[in-house]
Amino acid sequence: MSETFKALLVEQPEKKVFTRKVVERSISDLPEGELLVQVHYSSLNFKDALSAIGNPGVTRNYPHTPGIDAAGVVVSCDDGRFSAGDQVIVTSYDLGMETDGGFGQKIRVPSKWALKLPTGMSLKESMMLGTAGLTAALSVHELIEGGVKPENGPILVTGATGGVGSLAVAILAKAGYQVTAATGKAAEADYLKSIGATEVIGREEVTEGSERPMMKARWAGVVDCVGGEILAAAIKSTRNWGVVACCGLVGSIDLPLNVFPFILRGVRLIGIDSAECPHNPRCKVWQKLAQEWKLDNLESMVDEVGLEGLEEKIQKMLKGDLKRRALVNVAG
Repeated sequence: MSETFKALLVEQPEKKVFTRKVVERSISDLPEGELLVQVHYSSLNFKDALSAIGNPGVTRNYPHTPGIDAAGVVVSCDDGRFSAGDQVIVTSYDLGMETDGGFGQKIRVPSKWALKLPTGMSLKESMMLGTAGLTAALSVHELIEGGVKPENGPILVTGATGGVGSLAVAILAKAGYQVTAATGKAAEADYLKSIGATEVIGREEVTEGSERPMMKARWAGVVDCVGGEILAAAIKSTRNWGVVACCGLVGSIDLPLNVFPFILRGVRLIGIDSAECPHNPRCKVWQKLAQEWKLDNLESMVDEVGLEGLEEKIQKMLKGDLKRRALVNVAG
């Protein structure tokens, strides 16, 4: 086995200056952990872009390899949880934050962070989904567990052109729901309809009348990827006993809201934390993504790039110009 591998390395040569380049690293550079994985694919998330530019809210110690997602083949596992040759998915926890992540051809992590690739899914498909797909699937799972059925009415997805939002639209459509996709990017309406949206509306239509304590009941359920005023308006306009899954904060971390939707309509607000999600529900939704929620249009939702092409995608993501999820072919 080669002791060296390629990785995107972020370095801090001086205060507030961060550089990024693909280099040769050594296995001895990796942190301690029972599980050593040869990474085949990863994906680019906003958290990775922040880590790549030195955002201290994500990563404080450099040099560092970002990548909160990884899928590959087990090289070795010291505690026997996995066998050499097993195909695994590693997402969440500290991967790509302070622990060197999936933008390297090898990772070494605690074995409890990994799960076996579910039957019916390839390594490539798993990273077309990545943490965004896991988050979207957990959100849909909570709506279903909360009793929201397709016949109850439309489901609102906010931030629908983002990674989580677009996958939530596609998964909900696959599960038989009517989906209303809300976005600030009107030019993407045809794309959203192509992946399953029944209707596409602007953000202003979600918030119209939100100054009132309650709004007209429209949504049987909501997957909110935005937060702030959009989330507050979505809650105020959710139907009786509807479920709102909250998984984003790009709009704001604050929630300007009263209790009326909760005590007059029985609306339920559920937070989605894919980073620390327990192992059993994590495995359950990955299996659904490989079977009953397997997306036929997944290829159309991603652009594939190698490690050398990551810089361009990172810059586009930071500017809000990335139109599709970036699948990272780490193995090359």
